[in-house]
Amino acid sequence: MSDAVVFAGMLTDSSALLGINIYALITLSDLECDYLNAPTACSKLNNVILPEIASHLIGVFILFVTGHWILFALNVPVILILIHRFNSVQAGSIGLYDPAEIHNQRRLKKFMHENLVKVAFHVVFFFIYLYSLIFSLLSQ
Repeated sequence: MSDAVVFAGMLTDSSALLGINIYALITLSDLECDYLNAPTACSKLNNVILPEIASHLIGVFILFVTGHWILFALNVPVILILIHRFNSVQAGSIGLYDPAEIHNQRRLKKFMHENLVKVAFHVVFFFIYLYSLIFSLLSQ
């Protein structure tokens, strides 16, 4: 597979992840401003966790198979954290985002901060993949 195809796919994957995380950030912001109630917001947020993990796994797999080891190594910790957080949901919770717990212990601020970090991560990697795509197209 040529590098141009790989980086075009990674650019698409990064765009999807960026969109998912911006959606989650907007939903958390709406919850904080009381535009959404907690059960509705948590339901929306819990529905995007698995697509985020799947999309990120696809990207990491593509990087692994094509031998882009540095990009692979930089993406592995993020997917491991996402999987760990998904697997460590307490029994009795409806998901990672629980309406009964989201306002306790400053969890809302913590979730917003985590999503801001993920948005920044995906913006940086969006431009890395874009630069790599352009560079691979120019070097052919």
